[in-house]
Amino acid sequence: MLTLPIKKKWFDMIVSGEKKEEYREIKPYYDSRFMNAFGFLNVGGQMVYGEAAPEEIRKSWPVPIVFRNGYSKESPEIICKCTLHFGEGKPEWGAEPGKLYYVLKIQEIEKGAGQ
Repeated sequence: MLTLPIKKKWFDMIVSGEKKEEYREIKPYYDSRFMNAFGFLNVGGQMVYGEAAPEEIRKSWPVPIVFRNGYSKESPEIICKCTLHFGEGKPEWGAEPGKLYYVLKIQEIEKGAGQ
């Protein structure tokens, strides 16, 4: 399962249900992690997933992602079921206006902090 560190402000907003998306820059560091976690290929800037992706890499969506507030194994964390797409984010949720991101759309919080 993919674990992503997240700042306390954003972590708390996700736990409360206020923040419904998390953003990561589109760069090689995240390309391989998201491709493996979500089972997609990037073909000409488009995500190829589900039935369109080769069977050996397919994953069932939404995908569980661990958001951890810090880098320690003891740091608070939540597991969220997420979908993924390329897009612009909301500035009030930490995105720069006009910038494209990997957008993790939080479908449900599977396990909350301290549960």
